[in-house]
Amino acid sequence: MICATVGLIIAGISWSHAAFSDQRNMVSYLRGPYNIDFFYRHNAAFRISAAIHFAHAKQHDILQLTPAICCRDMDVSTDVEYLHCLYNPPRTEPTMEYYGPYVAQSIFNLYRAIDWTHMHHEQTYDILSERSIPWHEKKQWTDRAVEYYLETFDIPRSPAPLDVTMRRAAIMMKPYFTLFRNYYPRSNNFFYAAHWWHPVIYEAMMLGGNDEEQESMVMQTDVIYFSQVLENRPLRMLLSREAMPRYSRLSPESANIFDNLHMLHGIAYDILAYEGWSLEQKKAEMERVIRAMSYQPGDRDLARKFIIPHPDMDPRVYYDWMQSGEGDMTRIMREMLDEMMPHMMQGGMDEQMRGRVFRQFAMKMRPGIEQGESEGSLHDALKKLMPDMQMSHEAMEPGVADAKMVEMMLEGWREKYGNLPDVAPISMDVDPMPPVLQDE
Repeated sequence: MICATVGLIIAGISWSHAAFSDQRNMVSYLRGPYNIDFFYRHNAAFRISAAIHFAHAKQHDILQLTPAICCRDMDVSTDVEYLHCLYNPPRTEPTMEYYGPYVAQSIFNLYRAIDWTHMHHEQTYDILSERSIPWHEKKQWTDRAVEYYLETFDIPRSPAPLDVTMRRAAIMMKPYFTLFRNYYPRSNNFFYAAHWWHPVIYEAMMLGGNDEEQESMVMQTDVIYFSQVLENRPLRMLLSREAMPRYSRLSPESANIFDNLHMLHGIAYDILAYEGWSLEQKKAEMERVIRAMSYQPGDRDLARKFIIPHPDMDPRVYYDWMQSGEGDMTRIMREMLDEMMPHMMQGGMDEQMRGRVFRQFAMKMRPGIEQGESEGSLHDALKKLMPDMQMSHEAMEPGVADAKMVEMMLEGWREKYGNLPDVAPISMDVDPMPPVLQDE
C-alpha cells in the first residue's frame, strides 16, 4: 500500500514542493545550416532519443520520492513505463524539467548540465545528418559545435576522458555509490541500453556517409536496439571509445563530453537514491560532482588520451563484448579502487583479503544484488569487510572530497597513461561506403 501511494504521489507532483531554487539561466543552441536535420532525416531515431530523455528526466523524481523499501516494485513499474514510451515515443525532445519537476525545484544546475549536453547531442547528430555539408567539412562544423558547447556555458561536461574526470569526482567511497544499479537494476540497464544506442547511432552515420546509405545504417541499428539490445541489455555503461570508435577519432572532445554526461546520469541517480542525506545535502554533493566533471583548464590537452579497443566494430552487430560487465568502465573503477587502497588501508592487507575486496567490488559493479553480496553501497560492503578502513570523516560529507585521495588517483592515472600516444585522427577525405555486414 505504501509503494502504491508513492506512485500516486510521484504522478501528482505539483510545483508547491520547492524548498529552494536556483538561477535558471540557459543558452540557446548554435545556429547553422544543419539545425534540426536529424529530426527531419532520421525522425524515428530522433523520437527514440526523446523517449530515452523522458526516462532520464522522470528517474530523478522517482528516486528522490521513493522509499528504499519500495525500490523493487518501483523498478519493475518504471521499466514497463519506459518501454511503453520507447514503443510510443514523443514527437519532441523533452527537457529534464518536464518529467522531473520535483528535483528541478532544488537541483536545477543538474538539469542545466544535462540539457546543455543533450543539445550538443542534437547539434552533432544534425551535422552528420546534413547533406549540404560535404563529408570533408563535417569535422570543422563539429569542432565549431564543440567550441560553442565548451565556451558559451558555465558548467559544460569535460572534454577530458572519463578516466580523469572520475578520479576528480572521487565518488567510489561515498555512501551512495552503486545504489542505483544494485537496487534498480531494470531501470539501470534500460539506461545502459540507451548508452549503447546513443553512440552507435553516431557510428552508423560515420559508416553511412552523406547519401542514402546513412538512412539504411541508422534504421538497421535501430532494429538491433529493439530486437536484441533491449531484450539482453548491457551490464555496464559502454564508453564512446568502445561503441563509436570512428566518431571518437573524429571528435574525441565530443566523445568524452558524452561519456562524462552519461556517467553524471548514473552518479545523480545514486545520490538521489541515498536516504542518508537531506535534499539540500544531496544538492551540495551534486554541485561538487558537476564541477569536478566540468571543463577545466588543460582538459582539451587530454582529449585524445585513450585507446580504441574495437576500432572496426559495426553498429549493426550486438557483440558479446558489449553485453558483458567487463570493459573500459569497469577497468577505470578497478584501477581507482587499487589506487585508493594504500590510503584506506595504510597497514596493508593480505592476498586473501584483497581477493575478498575485489570480489565484493565485482558484484557491486554488476546490476542487482547477488548471492554473497553485501547490502548497501560499495562503501558499505568494503567497510563490512574492513572495519579498520580509514576514510576522512570530512570527505564522507556531502559536497566535500578527500583531496589527498583525488591526487593519489590522478597520479595513478598519470603513471599509467600520461605518456599514452594520442589516439589517431580519422580521415574524412572520402564519403564512406558501409561495410558488408558480418556477424561477430
